Amino acid sequence: MFRKLILALATTGFVLGACAPRHHEFAGEFASAHEQRAPYQLATGDRLRVIVFGQDNLSNIYAVDSQGRISMPLIGSVDATGRSTGQLERQIEARLRGGFLREPKVSVEVDAYRPFFILGEVTASGQFPYVNGMTVQTAVAIAGGFTPRGDRQVAVISRQVNGEILTGQVPLTQPVLPGDTITIRERWF
Repeated sequence: MFRKLILALATTGFVLGACAPRHHEFAGEFASAHEQRAPYQLATGDRLRVIVFGQDNLSNIYAVDSQGRISMPLIGSVDATGRSTGQLERQIEARLRGGFLREPKVSVEVDAYRPFFILGEVTASGQFPYVNGMTVQTAVAIAGGFTPRGDRQVAVISRQVNGEILTGQVPLTQPVLPGDTITIRERWF
């Protein structure tokens, strides 16, 4: 009799525990990635406006390709992935200085950020253009809102940080970064 009571209590505890919301704290790198205000790291899918002052034929919008490079006239492929816009400016200037221009001045800015992805209990899941300053709640609105079964309290974000993909549960006020994958889970009640 005592064993049946223990088994019943344990089963009830597991069932109730599964229904309770789970709040996980992210690894310090993920939680602080947005607050650190580190320079934006370029990656595949970003479109960059490159201006070479005095050289209209070199100034253009370049897409970061699947190898993480942009391809420019005269200097060819330039690695962009993992660099800030300032680092890429200096790299392009150095390549142009190597036999093409005497004192090149280059400006690089992000023309369009790589998209974010949203899955799960939203009206229209998929890939969407990133908007500066967006949160999970804004991303849900862009995806057409929650389905009737969508969890309106928390979401799951997967983000690449320092070459590692970190995943964790966040509130809807969590800032979203380009390239994030957001999953809206089904609520239980």
